[in-house]
Amino acid sequence: MSGLKADKEVVKVALEQDSEALEFVSEELKDDKEIVKIGVKGAPWTICYASSKLRADKELVLESCKNYGQALYYVAENLRDDEEVVKVAVSNKGSIIKYASDRLRDNKDLAKIAVTQDKSAYHFLSWRLRQDEDIKGIL
Repeated sequence: MSGLKADKEVVKVALEQDSEALEFVSEELKDDKEIVKIGVKGAPWTICYASSKLRADKELVLESCKNYGQALYYVAENLRDDEEVVKVAVSNKGSIIKYASDRLRDNKDLAKIAVTQDKSAYHFLSWRLRQDEDIKGIL
């Protein structure tokens, strides 16, 4: 059975049937961008099963965050400080701004997007932005 988890062609077919199966593929294939991309396309949250290298792949992360903002929780630290990635994530799930870098939790444009999407995001903004009248006005 374990041989099937490492067989790229078998895994591709399995993921096309059920993207959540990414959890069960071999560690080697969790580091294969083509395989992980199939999983993320069908079930964006499965980015959590990708190798650390692929959780730092901006293209894959953007694909995942576009449909599942919570994916920001699983991505590499440097991408939590990437304005484009965080914008895509908070546009989908505003409160996920709590996993953005301190620098981006102090970005007014991102704060507006996050709070507009989910009022509870306000609690995760920088102290400075929690005092901002424009941000308070969205509430």
